[in-house]
Amino acid sequence: MSAAAKHVDATRSTDGPVLEISHLDVTFATDGGDVPAVKDVSLQVRPGEVLAIVGESGSGKTVTARTVLGLLPETATSQGVVLVNGRDVVSVSPAELRKIRGRDVAMVFQEPSTALNPVFTVGWQIAEGLRAHSRDGHRMSRKEAREKAVEALRKVGIPDPETRVDYYPHQLSGGQKQRVVIAAALALNPGLIVADEPTTALDVTVQAEILDLLRELRDQYGTSIVLITHNMGVVADLADRVVVMYRGDVVEEAPVRTLFAEPKQDYTKDLLAAVPHLGRDSASEGATERLRQGGKVLVEARNLGISFPGRFGRAGFTAVDGVSFTISEREVFGLVGESGSGKSTIGRAIAGLNRITGGSLTVFGHEMNGFKERDFKPLRKDIGFVFQDPAASFNPHLTIGECIAEPLLIHRKPSAADARRRVGELLESVQLPSSYAGRYPHELSGGQRQRASLARSLALNPPLVIADEPTSALDVSVQAKVLELFRELQEEYGFAALFISHDLAVVDMLSHWVGVLHRGHLVEQGIGSQVMGQPSQDYTKRLIASLPVPDPDEQARRREAHRDLLQG
Repeated sequence: MSAAAKHVDATRSTDGPVLEISHLDVTFATDGGDVPAVKDVSLQVRPGEVLAIVGESGSGKTVTARTVLGLLPETATSQGVVLVNGRDVVSVSPAELRKIRGRDVAMVFQEPSTALNPVFTVGWQIAEGLRAHSRDGHRMSRKEAREKAVEALRKVGIPDPETRVDYYPHQLSGGQKQRVVIAAALALNPGLIVADEPTTALDVTVQAEILDLLRELRDQYGTSIVLITHNMGVVADLADRVVVMYRGDVVEEAPVRTLFAEPKQDYTKDLLAAVPHLGRDSASEGATERLRQGGKVLVEARNLGISFPGRFGRAGFTAVDGVSFTISEREVFGLVGESGSGKSTIGRAIAGLNRITGGSLTVFGHEMNGFKERDFKPLRKDIGFVFQDPAASFNPHLTIGECIAEPLLIHRKPSAADARRRVGELLESVQLPSSYAGRYPHELSGGQRQRASLARSLALNPPLVIADEPTSALDVSVQAKVLELFRELQEEYGFAALFISHDLAVVDMLSHWVGVLHRGHLVEQGIGSQVMGQPSQDYTKRLIASLPVPDPDEQARRREAHRDLLQG
């Protein structure tokens, strides 16, 4: 054990659990009456243990986690006992609670871009917590705070921390920002870290790095971790014990290997069955060669290049360089790669939303290099677009029915009665009641909004659909339903699709042909099952090895293989 870990252990009681929750109830007051969010929850976290709390949105896992730090809104009422190192955070004074936060328990939030203040450097934000908890009236100097912030960044693996301590959040990548949030949580060596979906929006390679970091914190510093997630692969990779929640109740609790091998509750079995698994139920098994033999080519890229001009005297940036591929009718082409690889840039170029600067891109026979909007506009009705975040892509002032009908009104100008009838048909096709047409976007859950977004993309029966990360923010069970729906609709309507994702298992489940992008270059493409099962490029191998699978023993083997790849 390191000297730092011994020092931490010396100041931390190991006689009992770091966290003990007993009979916790949390209720929210709303205009429609009280809504119970957590019901009679009891659990413990021991020193050096990783406890995963899993469940769908609305299961109460995040509410339970926020109770540990006293971060519930004023509309929430809590009853029960939440002990952090023997002190009840439910009943302590606000001043005492501020002392507990950061020193005894710290939180890693789901979205680092919103957790970090954009107008302060990351070093200042880490030092803020240090200054707030200065002991014995000792005011920490600016130099001392900076040194500790640099050390915290070094601890979480930020390269060149002496320089990057002065960076602003927008100057860091998503994975680096998440490391900064973890560094801020670790600054005061808390005994417990609550990590709320810490890898949800990250690429598989960055996710693997964050999971390795959390594992290292546990092993070297004896830090206990409460991991809130819906990713069962992450649970298999990191957790020691698992608590399963459903609608505010704990329905099952077990060691991680026992839970995956012998789940007792039907809900847990359904949750595990919903996890997409690489190589299982692949869409490309025996289908792609048949599709490509006589299928009409709808999209063709030849040495495609897309560059963005620099500003303020800076050089331009090449996002896509020399990419060639085709998308044939009735075919799903999966495009995978890390953030910044150029996936979304290509999707937007096909839809005419990004200008291409080199090579050739033809969409329905129309050349997009130097295209004119008035010439391409008639073709827009043949392209449906499913966005990553339907909450942001829907107009909050319009009803769901009005949002779905918008493409119809622009391109076909039907009567009000015909538009209502078509909207009803589309809602039923995505398995939503037609009565939802009168609801507003905020009145639907994430999965329901994504279904409505899919309905809007199909409003004009387009021969081509571009789906940009359509399930990345969804729970595993909701994701499974949306993916199954997408597959059924694709078979029923026969549209071709460009499916953009960083989740390899999802791409394998839906795509006939797969292309792998890396820093703007298409490094590998082919039949999905062959690319995923027998990759020829080292980058593809690293990408696949980074993907956690929902099996603790298999994941342990994959983790070692991934380390060997990186070292090799």
